[in-house]
Amino acid sequence: LLFKERDDFARPASEYDVAVARPESVLTGRTLEEIAAEKDRVWHSNRKARAAAPPKGVAAAVARALEKKEKKAARARKDDRAEPSAIPGARKAALPRFLKPQLATLVDEAPEGDGWLHELKLDGYRILCRLEDGTARLLSRNGKDWTGQFESVARAAARLPAEKALVDGEVAMLLPDGTTSFNALQNAGAPPPGARLTYFVFDLLHLDGYDLTKAALEARKDALRALVAPGAAATVRFSDHVIGNGREFHEKACGMKLEGIVSKRRDAPYAPTRGKAWLKVKCLREQEFVIGGFTDPEGSRAGIGALLLGVYDGAALRFAGKVGTGFTDKSARALRARLEPLEQKASPFAEKIPGAARAHWVEPELVAEVAFGEWTPDDKLRHPSFQGLREDKPARQVVREEPRRVEEVAPAPASPRAKPARAAKTVPRPLRSAEKPPSGVFRRSPGGAETVVAGVRLTNPDRVMYPDQGLTKLDLARYYESIADWVLPHVRGRPTTLVRCPEGLSEPCFYQKHTGWWAPEALRRVKIQEKTKVGEYLVVDDLSGLIGLVQIGILEVHTWNSLADDVEHPDRIVIDLDPDEGLPWARVIEAARRVRERLSEDKLKSFVKTTGGKGLHVVVPLAGGPTWDASAAYAERIATEIAGREPRAYVAEMSKAKRRGKVFIDWLRNVRGSTSVAAYSTRAKPAAPVSVPLDWDELDERGGPAEYTAKNLGRRLARLKGDPWVAYGKTRQKLPAR
Repeated sequence: LLFKERDDFARPASEYDVAVARPESVLTGRTLEEIAAEKDRVWHSNRKARAAAPPKGVAAAVARALEKKEKKAARARKDDRAEPSAIPGARKAALPRFLKPQLATLVDEAPEGDGWLHELKLDGYRILCRLEDGTARLLSRNGKDWTGQFESVARAAARLPAEKALVDGEVAMLLPDGTTSFNALQNAGAPPPGARLTYFVFDLLHLDGYDLTKAALEARKDALRALVAPGAAATVRFSDHVIGNGREFHEKACGMKLEGIVSKRRDAPYAPTRGKAWLKVKCLREQEFVIGGFTDPEGSRAGIGALLLGVYDGAALRFAGKVGTGFTDKSARALRARLEPLEQKASPFAEKIPGAARAHWVEPELVAEVAFGEWTPDDKLRHPSFQGLREDKPARQVVREEPRRVEEVAPAPASPRAKPARAAKTVPRPLRSAEKPPSGVFRRSPGGAETVVAGVRLTNPDRVMYPDQGLTKLDLARYYESIADWVLPHVRGRPTTLVRCPEGLSEPCFYQKHTGWWAPEALRRVKIQEKTKVGEYLVVDDLSGLIGLVQIGILEVHTWNSLADDVEHPDRIVIDLDPDEGLPWARVIEAARRVRERLSEDKLKSFVKTTGGKGLHVVVPLAGGPTWDASAAYAERIATEIAGREPRAYVAEMSKAKRRGKVFIDWLRNVRGSTSVAAYSTRAKPAAPVSVPLDWDELDERGGPAEYTAKNLGRRLARLKGDPWVAYGKTRQKLPAR
């Protein structure tokens, strides 16, 4: 026998009752109620026993005793919790029959700052639990009653210490390694050994006659925590969180092969919509797809060969590829049984599917959860694997998921400059001599048949990227092809940040900082050490790389101040002149001249260009490779000196309150990792404006900051006698020693 003596971990029963806190079986992890319901451990007198069975009635007596203890513990939790009326923002209201759940927006990185809390993302079904007078009803995200699907969860939730409550959470299959599996949840009748059906609760919307949706999230979670019994093996578990350090938390989650994380504003009310207060960052690529058809099995396979998948693009169902893995024989037969009643003669997809002459087409009603490696350049899934059917999402709501840039959704406060590695030499690449572009920049082929530019095949070449101008993807590719000798010197070899508009300006755009599944093969990838992780960036080396960006819907190209081959040593300084709303263009020109004059005091030659927005960039080429700290410090000094001399006209701080009626001299473009729009890049604005290098003498003659566009830039370049920046590549200068 093994005796456990009293040690530092021992606690009195009045403080911790293990029979209440951990009533589950040590062998299977189930509660006595779950064991009784599943009837897989029942002794039969006419069968040979595997082990000695307890005397009749003992198990029932133990169950009654444990139930009594649990009710006592629940009453204690109810007594200890705060009254809902005391929660700031709570208001008296009847228990609603249902609320649409709040949804998270997909972003590329976790937000920074202590204003956010971060939870683990779960791979299950979103479920609201409506508790009233000891009875729990489980409701899907669409309001359907799913109590019958998860009876053990409903029984456990009914024991929460509240008369009336509406709880938000997710039902998932918890595996022994701590991960959740949607595939295992689909096979809940035969789960993997040690797996447990678990309801992870993360929000409380109503409690005993009080609506909590207007209360802050953190207050709602505190109230919810008080309702849920502790215990790692409980059927109802509180979904805990961390505060701040979102990117580190995401990295840890991905390292543990988890689904991802959900970041939430700590002070936000509950809003039944998809907004900016809840953000999700995935570790794995996985989403829903509509099933539009299937193929017959081959060889020894049963049921189906593959599913034909799609996503909605407006009213059109677009083909996304086939999935032929992830099925068992049993699940493949079950899928066929679900699909055959939906068969129809016509394909539901908007386009013709190659190699699908013998496919079985079905009404697009069923939704599949599919994991995959990436999207290919022609918008098809690579290495997909079927995970299960989604019964909780209507097919018409299934669209291609695209992560938005987190800074766009949740802007972070300015952070201190990073401390890069020590300096070394670097020499900027010289500009190539200018050549006149072809005059027919926007010549289309008959019927839109021409889909290859600079060796890159364009899909959907007639997709309108700039609706106000009628410019298509092919037009944009031809634009860059026609000005290749002008634009490439400004983007070649530099890490990029991109503004991506896959459907053009008629649909949302987003910043894309790191590379991923969407990156064309024509672009080089480079890995760069960041504060807490290594990020992979795209680099344009030639025209095919630039056209590759057009193919995936890039409307803006922003570049680093350093080359990818010598990333720690910037070869230029960029001063961004950003006027307050309503300031005349003449004020911006005057600011640019002030910056030029101050740089001349240090014997530095500078060049000017429009941004394609409302400002100007003053650019200083450098040789000798200063450190990031040195170049940023110099840019800051220039900005603060000018602002100090004329404080009514200029400001060197980002604060909007201090920028009223002034030009912001933005030196922050010179902090490591910051970018500025590349010369000759288009901007994601209705008129298709372009960032254009100018001669200093041209500033007086220009009509405004966005005079040149992708449509008219060719005419400007054709009448120029030479490159306004021809001296840029020949300029060799260093920062002053002081």
